[in-house]
Amino acid sequence: MSYEPSDKEPLIFEEPDLSGEYSAQDYLRWRFEGYVELIKGKIFRMSPSPADPHQALSAELSYLFHGYLKGHPCTFRNAPYDVYLIKEGQDFKKTKNIVQPDIAIICDKQKITYRGCVGSPDFVLEILSPSTRKKDLTLKMDLYEEYGVKEYWAVSITERLFIVNRLDTNGKYTSQKTYTEGATIAPLDFTKLEVDIAKVFKEAGIQEQEEY
Repeated sequence: MSYEPSDKEPLIFEEPDLSGEYSAQDYLRWRFEGYVELIKGKIFRMSPSPADPHQALSAELSYLFHGYLKGHPCTFRNAPYDVYLIKEGQDFKKTKNIVQPDIAIICDKQKITYRGCVGSPDFVLEILSPSTRKKDLTLKMDLYEEYGVKEYWAVSITERLFIVNRLDTNGKYTSQKTYTEGATIAPLDFTKLEVDIAKVFKEAGIQEQEEY
């Protein structure tokens, strides 16, 4: 199956109906300002520009992850980057779930295509914001579980904590743990990729009680 651009279908330059239900086939035809995600076929608009604390933390974590994975068989990607969540054998154009995680680690190089990641990453991290917190901790977490993302981290800037979800043997996120400053954590599949929580916030220049 080809993931390369195609001229066979006309592009759409107008805003889609937000009440409609769509698939990747529609998503690939849209051309308008800003970014969106598809969750269960519904459009979720991304913020035009995340607040500075979000960007600062994203940059610091990206630097840490990218440095560790340089030369590693697995690959690092950060937002904006499309992830087409599909089940084995599914045509990626039929999926109704396209997300843009802040950070993703992908170990199966065959999933990396011109379009983005077609299939589930091995690891995903989302930085929570007031506008996305509910979506990230419910809808997207359910998707990551459903599509077999082994490990999902959610980071709260205001609470200065990391929420870690790991799939159990039944494919469920039942081992959720919360880590605060003073803890150092690492993904199970990358035990030397250590994240010192206090240091990460300090290096990102995020002060205690930072409004966000």
